[in-house]
Amino acid sequence: MENFWFYTQMGLDHVLDLGAYDHILFLSALAIPFTFKHWKQVLVLATIFTVTHCASLFLSAFDIFTVNVSLIEFLIPVTILLTAIYNIVVLRSREPSTSLVWHMLATAFFGLVHGFGFSNYFKMLVAGLEEKVTPLLGFALGIELSQVIVVLLVLLLAYLCQQVINIKRTPFVLVASVVVIAITIPLLVATFPW
Repeated sequence: MENFWFYTQMGLDHVLDLGAYDHILFLSALAIPFTFKHWKQVLVLATIFTVTHCASLFLSAFDIFTVNVSLIEFLIPVTILLTAIYNIVVLRSREPSTSLVWHMLATAFFGLVHGFGFSNYFKMLVAGLEEKVTPLLGFALGIELSQVIVVLLVLLLAYLCQQVINIKRTPFVLVASVVVIAITIPLLVATFPW
């Protein structure tokens, strides 16, 4: 059980690490168009991200499937950029939940990409361990808990901006998405594989 909590803490640290803020950036981009009214949809998206993230870790840890690391390191900021651009494109929609199916599919794919980005490190951690499922489940719990924290913070920021400061939804989503894009562009340049 101690091993489980070690990997849970590692999952928490993995997402909340400000030095490797790609997860926070992606989750922020994912949650920006939503409000507390849509918290269930955002939680579903975060869970889909966790499941697919851990699926790619599973595939890698058990040597079922691996991906070129430099390509994945580039695709991670691409997923962030695409999510932020999508937020801007669908601003005409009054209800962000109408695009939930697209969000679910994209989040599942992006979760796989982000998981493969961490898979080599995770694979080294569990190398030599006979039992790899417990570390994976602990890690998944840590990821899910940290993602809930990030999503709640983004929803709180949206609430404060839109309800307390009285910024309309469209300008909030537009400005927040542009900020995410601006932060992501240097990541794209730094990880460009060719």
